[in-house]
Amino acid sequence: MPRTAEQLRVPNAALRWRCDRDCIPYDTTAEAEPLSGVLAQPTALSALQFGLATKARGQNVYVRGPRGTGRMTMVRQAVLALDRSCPRRPDRCYVHNFSQPDRPRLISLPSGRGKALRRGLRELASFISTELPKALESEPLVSEQLAVQSEIRSRVEALTEPLEQELRRAGMALVTIQQGPVSQTLIFPLVEGEPVPPGQLKKLRREGKVSADRVEHFEAHFPEFQKRLQAVGSELSGIERDGLEQIQKLQDNAARDLLQRYCAELRQDLSQDSVSRFLDEIIDDVIETRLRPTTELPDPVDRYGVNLIVERSPEELAPIVEEHTPSLVNLLGTVELKWTRAGPAPADYSGIRAGALLRADGGYLILDVDDLVAEPGAYRALMRTLRTGKLEIVPPELGWLRPNALVSPEAIDIDVRVIMVGDPLTYYQLDAMDPDFSELFKVLADFDHEIDRNAQGIRHYAAVVAQILREDELPEFNRAGLAAVTEHGARIAARGGKLTARFGRIADIAREAAFLAQQANDALVTGDHVRGAIARTRERASLPSRKFQELITAGTIRVETAGRVVGQINGLAVIHSGPITYGFPARITATIGPGRAGLINIEGTASLSGAIHTKGFHILGGCLRHLLKAEHPLAYADAFAAALAAKAEATLVTGDPEFRLLKDTIHI
Repeated sequence: MPRTAEQLRVPNAALRWRCDRDCIPYDTTAEAEPLSGVLAQPTALSALQFGLATKARGQNVYVRGPRGTGRMTMVRQAVLALDRSCPRRPDRCYVHNFSQPDRPRLISLPSGRGKALRRGLRELASFISTELPKALESEPLVSEQLAVQSEIRSRVEALTEPLEQELRRAGMALVTIQQGPVSQTLIFPLVEGEPVPPGQLKKLRREGKVSADRVEHFEAHFPEFQKRLQAVGSELSGIERDGLEQIQKLQDNAARDLLQRYCAELRQDLSQDSVSRFLDEIIDDVIETRLRPTTELPDPVDRYGVNLIVERSPEELAPIVEEHTPSLVNLLGTVELKWTRAGPAPADYSGIRAGALLRADGGYLILDVDDLVAEPGAYRALMRTLRTGKLEIVPPELGWLRPNALVSPEAIDIDVRVIMVGDPLTYYQLDAMDPDFSELFKVLADFDHEIDRNAQGIRHYAAVVAQILREDELPEFNRAGLAAVTEHGARIAARGGKLTARFGRIADIAREAAFLAQQANDALVTGDHVRGAIARTRERASLPSRKFQELITAGTIRVETAGRVVGQINGLAVIHSGPITYGFPARITATIGPGRAGLINIEGTASLSGAIHTKGFHILGGCLRHLLKAEHPLAYADAFAAALAAKAEATLVTGDPEFRLLKDTIHI
């Protein structure tokens, strides 16, 4: 037999759960053990612990759940509870790349050794700028250079002596003229034992100081001697070049030997190939640039320094980094520009700065997904880094300054476990839109927003309140106060047998109730204080409700509460105002007439209805089509399924008990 409407009516006592004070196991919260850990989330905690402990690739964790359920608290506690004595991660340093200055070179050193390299290279730079020039002017090296120069002079004299003797017999001489860095040897005639430029010889003839025969003699023999001088000159150039090379080689070998001996201790202390390679490049660069200076010499401290961007301690545990502003720069790092009096200077290795991903290398990075996706480019950069395992520090876009920031540091191999905390909707969107997401975030720690309303759940509430009171040094709750807080948790859950797990809202009510107790100089927080806090919370968000009540009082909105009208029922519209949910009465009307439009939802057509209303409308429409088993298609227009049922009672004859139940339920 179908039940009547009266049988289906929910009794008033069942509409609200009352917490019996006898269910509270404590007289005051002073007897309760404060909260330790996260309550009633065993599945989420187990998943989180697995994701943090496993070393498998792609086992990053997405902690899914509404805010206020203790998501971030559980993440912090779970990470701190781990055995974080992981393999030591290296110190990361960047140095100048001599072959590609726009690609700074990465040097990775055992933890704690980055400072030793930085100190050693700083001392080396000081030696290069101050001590090395003095050492190259020492007596042994100068003596060797003088010996080479003496040998070169001897070879030159041996080559030029025969020619010079013949020139002297012919009244001529070799004269070397220095023209800047270049010297040139010329043949000059001798006048009264002194060399005279050939161009002045005719002038002296006109002045009577030189005879015509002397001029003719010079002009007749000059071409032959000039040819012999050119032949000798080629050999002289080779001898001089050979001498310069010998002297330069002496300086190079001396400098290389001094630098190698100076770097020997640093090589022994830091035996990594990357360090040895960099020291060799420094020595080559010193010999190439500082012993053969062509332009202004760079500061050795800047050119041969070390930028230690991440330093680890040998005793350091796996790092835990919680990035609250996960922008592209804060995640990846950046390359800062240098500024001089003339403006921005080109960036180099010294401007590289580490981001959260590198600081968390070997450990754990905690991110809020809402903050992450709000930062342009940050999410894609994170996923790319996790997919490749390589961190590329990308300089930011600087508009017209970008040419100065075109530096691409060498990528860094990193191993980091990311814990992303977010809501269910964002999780579904990322899973649907990004194919990398499901591959890189394989562990889901799902938070429930409810806990069971039983003795254990009540004890949980007492533990939460006790923890809040201890942290904020607030007065204790008595038994009635705890009962009122628990009732409010049941009201927020709005589901039989459940309490809300959004302890953030419970904490807010507890703090405000404690404030009211302090204002009244009461030693304990009672149920009246809790109810007063709830009322104050509702009052602060009640402006929409008050405005609606004013419209009803003024008759602007009329809501019939008695009688019956065909095609009209009263409904309830639900809206949210912050944490408060309100139900507003609404009149739902419907008409029916001939046509082919079928069911018409005016609210939906006008784009004014919510998803729940539209879904309910279509469900009722389908229900009526099932219940009204007509033998021919019905062509009518309707804005609500209840009106169809109302009209069907007058036009259709049916004995279907389900239809009578529907009719009785909607009060046709």
